Amino acid sequence: MKVQDENEYEELLSQWSDLESGLAIILGNPDSIQEFEKRVCQYDRWMQALLKLDTDVALYLLFQLATNSFVGYSASHALVSAVLCHLIAVDLKLPPAERDSLVRAALTMNIGMTRLQDQLAEQIDKPNSAQQIDIREHAGQGATLLGRIGISDELWLGAIHLHHHSSAAHNEPPRPLAQQRLARILRTVDQYAAMISPRKSREGRSATESARAIVTSNQGQADDEAGHALLRAVGLFPPGTFVRLDNDEVAVVKRHGGQPNQPEVAIVLGKNDLPVTPPRLHRTADGSPAIKTGLAAAAVQARLNHHLILRLGDDSA
Repeated sequence: MKVQDENEYEELLSQWSDLESGLAIILGNPDSIQEFEKRVCQYDRWMQALLKLDTDVALYLLFQLATNSFVGYSASHALVSAVLCHLIAVDLKLPPAERDSLVRAALTMNIGMTRLQDQLAEQIDKPNSAQQIDIREHAGQGATLLGRIGISDELWLGAIHLHHHSSAAHNEPPRPLAQQRLARILRTVDQYAAMISPRKSREGRSATESARAIVTSNQGQADDEAGHALLRAVGLFPPGTFVRLDNDEVAVVKRHGGQPNQPEVAIVLGKNDLPVTPPRLHRTADGSPAIKTGLAAAAVQARLNHHLILRLGDDSA
């Protein structure tokens, strides 16, 4: 899909923003939402429709939204997690029923602490003792809350209940293998999405650093498959994230390339960190300059013309 003009770009951005806003409403007030499960399924279908238009453009917009503000953290985190879980499910060729349970669990995994999650994102101090208890218990509380308002899908509920701990560690009876698999994916995605997202108390980490941390920490463990699937799904340098090239220019990733470390980028800052106008398209697979490192969004303060960047290389540009 080509982003033909600024109006089309704004429409796409508005749809992702509206989806996030809708999620914020149902996650913040689950007991007052009629047909809660139906609403979650509707948001899942809406998300899938936006991804089908162009996955790279969707990731570009999503990473820009998620990495540039800590306002509305819980809904943003849920949406990013759901998109990543969908892409991992496709990569791992999960059965449709497991894919559905996984994505809906991602949308609702922190429903037991929605308001607290938003509060913590804007809080400079470390969580106090009461908040720490709520954080530790939110997975079980979330699964219980969802069951109370009518969710009966055991894969969905089990993935949420397990996504922060192993059953053995809590002296629980063994869980079905599918629940354990979905919980491992959910845990990996939850960690990654938290790392890249800024909070008032800290800047978000680069997607590259976050992916490497996940893969390294999971190496040799049961979660290892999920970490590598995440890397295959979004790449080492996902669309919408920033990189520094080995000639010291700064670029924003536009599209995946043939290899995880060779995306198509738009060079937006020169060696002196002054804006490059207009941005210059560069396919890193074609040769120098190569990517030296990923950058956190906070490292790039320049205002960018995103619709122009997304049109670079298109015949319509």
